[in-house]
Amino acid sequence: VDYALYKPSPVCRVSFSTFMEHSRLNLSDSPKSVEFQMRILERSGLGEETCLPPAIHYIPVEPTMEAAREEAEMAIFTTIDDLLSKTGVKPRDIDILIVNCSLFSPTPSLSAMVINKYKMRSCIKSFSLSGMGCSCSPISVHLAQDLLKIHPKSYALVVSTEITTPNYYQGKERAMLLPNCLFRMGCAAILLTNKSEEKNRAKYQLMHVVRTHKGSDEKAYRCVYQEEDPEGKVGISLSKDLMSIAGEALKSNITTIGPLVLPASEQLLFLLSLISRKIFHPNGKPYIPDFKQAFEHFCIHAGGRGVIDQLQKNLELSPAHVEASRMTLHRFGNTSSSSLWYELGYIETKGRMKKGDRVWQIAFGSGFKCNSAVW
Repeated sequence: VDYALYKPSPVCRVSFSTFMEHSRLNLSDSPKSVEFQMRILERSGLGEETCLPPAIHYIPVEPTMEAAREEAEMAIFTTIDDLLSKTGVKPRDIDILIVNCSLFSPTPSLSAMVINKYKMRSCIKSFSLSGMGCSCSPISVHLAQDLLKIHPKSYALVVSTEITTPNYYQGKERAMLLPNCLFRMGCAAILLTNKSEEKNRAKYQLMHVVRTHKGSDEKAYRCVYQEEDPEGKVGISLSKDLMSIAGEALKSNITTIGPLVLPASEQLLFLLSLISRKIFHPNGKPYIPDFKQAFEHFCIHAGGRGVIDQLQKNLELSPAHVEASRMTLHRFGNTSSSSLWYELGYIETKGRMKKGDRVWQIAFGSGFKCNSAVW
């Protein structure tokens, strides 16, 4: 039906100079770690207006459970309030609630927190998804789609967010310092329905969700991994193989989604290329279908400049096709699973979305997963 995005208060903004000042004070005994973060920031694609929660602004950082709950309430409640105001739907009208947050999974759950705040019905079907990384929004949408198939005349509320307060790494390992430089505050709330009377005002229609999971491969499973460093400090370690693993996951996802969305001419070329490589040229370059014939808009997960660059190259997209992803990364940073919706919001704000346009949302996440949603 519609969606809403969280826009943090200006007091939460973290300029490069502020971030680096905090890093120097928090890592005063490790100047090389500070220099490493500065180099990452300069090449990250982030701008000067990205935001971190209040607890991360303290020196030293105070990642308490209370502070994490406050961040969750601030982001989630503000976004849901905005969505309910835009749609006119009342909290007690919601039949299905799905909240996804990868790294903060308290008890009671985040979905229970929402139910308590908005006094939702006792018969609501609620779910909290955690540990599924930046690609969890398409997973949540897919779950909502499946539930709406068996619950007629229902509203489903999907909330995608990441709570950064308890996950700010305070050690010196470079592979674990990377997320500090990239991840920022963000939240999106999406209202879906199967009610026929909502068809005329619904912004988008969900056509396909395609999910690819490479968790059976050990390298893929460990390329985004939460663990302790030698000093016992917990952080998210990003492997050097991340981009190549993401590329392999994307290929598998493309193979599945291609027949669903590509015109017959592109499917035929792809099939001929596949046969040629199997029989005549096993080491030949695979044919990359022209997905620009299937979609007008691309929402590529704003995981970092390298992720966007790699997908632009692999899918042979123009700078205009990845503009929404680059600008979302610049303005908001990597907001994890909600980034796809910030990109959709950018396209709408620029007045580029037209009736009948097709959108491809592509996200990557730990596990390792590549998930797509087509609208």
